[in-house]
Amino acid sequence: KREGRETRRFIAWSQRGGHRRTHRRLFPPLLVLGARFPQTEAEPMTYNSTLLRLLDERGYIHQFTDAEGLDAMAGKQVVPGYIGFDPTAPSLHVGHLVSIMMLRQLQRAGHKPIVVMGGGTGKIGDPSFKDEARKLLTEDLIKENVASIRRVFERFLTFGDGPSDAIMVDNAEWLDKLEYIPFLRDIGQHFSINRMLSFDSVK
Repeated sequence: KREGRETRRFIAWSQRGGHRRTHRRLFPPLLVLGARFPQTEAEPMTYNSTLLRLLDERGYIHQFTDAEGLDAMAGKQVVPGYIGFDPTAPSLHVGHLVSIMMLRQLQRAGHKPIVVMGGGTGKIGDPSFKDEARKLLTEDLIKENVASIRRVFERFLTFGDGPSDAIMVDNAEWLDKLEYIPFLRDIGQHFSINRMLSFDSVK
């Protein structure tokens, strides 16, 4: 009986709009992964460039370093934009869709998407569990993964040599020359992050 009374009280409270008032108090206007809560207090910024209007309409914008400067630049020249992806598997997952669609909107507005594949950082591998060492990926496997992932991007982006055509680059092209990845993979594995964080020099 008590549970029945509580249920009826909750339904009555909800019908009076109590849930909306509580939501506004606990969750102020936010930008979350492309889904935007309504802005009720601050006036939204008006953009002049097609690019920022597209991104703003779809809720991609969270914050800028220089919104006015980027808006002005996007209105008068081709602006390149890049996002990085690690080829630790032969395909991407649904969590990458927002960033892929952002590159698509960039190209739709006449700008240049750059897909940065982590062929260098991917050599360290990707941990499946916290207590398991990272799997070391061979160069051949990484190349196979990059080729497979490129086919995914070709469904969303137009690649080519034009000013707004997408390009794909691999950070192995410059990281391999620094021999940074072998250092992290072969030497770094002997140093515990928790141990390093205990030093005063790191704190």
